Amino acid sequence: MKEKKVILSGGGTGGHLYPALALGQKLHEQDFRVQLIFIGSERDFEKKIMDKYGANFIPLKIEGIKGKGLKSIKSFFLLPLSFIKSLAILLRVKPDLVIGMGGYSSGPIVLAASLMKFPTLILEQNLYPGFTNRVLVRWVRKAVVSFENSLPFFKGKGVFLGNPVREEFYSLPPKQRNNKLTLLIFGGSQGSHFLNQAVVATLPLLKKEKDTLRVFHQTGNADFEWVKSGYIRNEFRDVVVSPYFFDMSSYFQKSDLIISRAGATTIAELIASRKASLLVPFARASENHQLRNARELEKIQGAEVLREEDFSPERLAERILFFLKNKDKITEMEKNLEPLKKERVADRIAFLCFELMERRS
Repeated sequence: MKEKKVILSGGGTGGHLYPALALGQKLHEQDFRVQLIFIGSERDFEKKIMDKYGANFIPLKIEGIKGKGLKSIKSFFLLPLSFIKSLAILLRVKPDLVIGMGGYSSGPIVLAASLMKFPTLILEQNLYPGFTNRVLVRWVRKAVVSFENSLPFFKGKGVFLGNPVREEFYSLPPKQRNNKLTLLIFGGSQGSHFLNQAVVATLPLLKKEKDTLRVFHQTGNADFEWVKSGYIRNEFRDVVVSPYFFDMSSYFQKSDLIISRAGATTIAELIASRKASLLVPFARASENHQLRNARELEKIQGAEVLREEDFSPERLAERILFFLKNKDKITEMEKNLEPLKKERVADRIAFLCFELMERRS
């Protein structure tokens, strides 16, 4: 049997990289002959993640266009170079399937693959499709969506299978409650300056309860030192502050409540692990997709949404103190997430991938 070559393209954030790694793992489990090639941007963050997982990674010099203002001019001129490099990669690799995981770095390679008649598949993790996938939909064979309400955007090509997340999120044991409230705070893979500032501004209002709060806070590299100093200054002792948590699933399991942005992969991880959350959507996200994602969990009372424009330290402190005194509400929110949980998502998408490759054969 011949070796199969699969290109998985998409980057910019961990929200695109981790689903690619999860799907790649399943493809390899189902057929050990599959050779995986990951394509992303030249961000150092992406290289570090791919190096950690030993992935065969090819970076493209490409940047996002939409919502970048004057910076989009530079990004626009990078596109032809990225497209030419994509053609060269495709001619060299001759893949059996090219998968776009979303994000700007998936655009050139998926479009080039479609024009060269290689089978193509895209994954849309957000409720409302991103710019890149809206452009690509007319060219690709199939589109996997994470929300059933996304299907009308994909003109009959959409398949509702969910968003593949790392396997460990599906099997987390329930958190045993105690007298403390354990919070996990993070703003996506690279941190959120707004969320970091918001939490540090809230700490003085929580000092009376500092001994009943336990905090894990992922800050990103830029804000690490001053956020850590903020906890020390306010005398919070039971705290772990880090630029990045590689073993994020273990921090999910140890936490009662998660305070985070509302990126698509974060939403998928919350659903897979059934964790209650207080979501603070990124107000300048393209197409306001984070708020749309968060509202899907809020509708079933599996999360609370606090918009940036409604934020105040007093409001955040009030919600944290509410959950400290009402942990049964956390348990209720966890149960409300059950209807959204889809099992074996990566397996199902892998089956579709092999089906597309068999059709080509």
